Amino acid sequence: MAYCTQTDLEEQIANADLIDLSDDAGSGAVDTSVIARSIADADAEIDSYCGSRYTVPFSPVPVIIRKYSVDMAIYHLFSRRSVLKISEERQKRYDNAIRFLRDLAKGLNTLGGDDPGEPTDSLPQATQAKENRIFSMGKASCGCAGTLDNY
Repeated sequence: MAYCTQTDLEEQIANADLIDLSDDAGSGAVDTSVIARSIADADAEIDSYCGSRYTVPFSPVPVIIRKYSVDMAIYHLFSRRSVLKISEERQKRYDNAIRFLRDLAKGLNTLGGDDPGEPTDSLPQATQAKENRIFSMGKASCGCAGTLDNY
């Protein structure tokens, strides 16, 4: 599941610009496969940062991740065209997204109200409580030999 849609991109950038950025065949229409590929590239980049702390892909998609996916996908569309200069605003949005994702991976910030928290596993957990011990060495308080003394 993609973190943003073509409609999300269309809300941020003019349709004529989307045509210029995606129409490799010269058909005069938006090439949806190019748009989908730039969204997938942005999402893969997001997952590469978030995968160390969260289960990815996100489902449901946190609002901040959708926002940064849009910014990154548009940046990737612009970077396909060397003749179209990436505006300072678009460059700044992309840089902010990367900065946020780096900080998120380091645990310096969260996804806000949509933060799924740290992933949990169902593996056994270590404990230091005496009553939870399975093996012991030496004499137990009951005076019997420890379970590992015979080995």
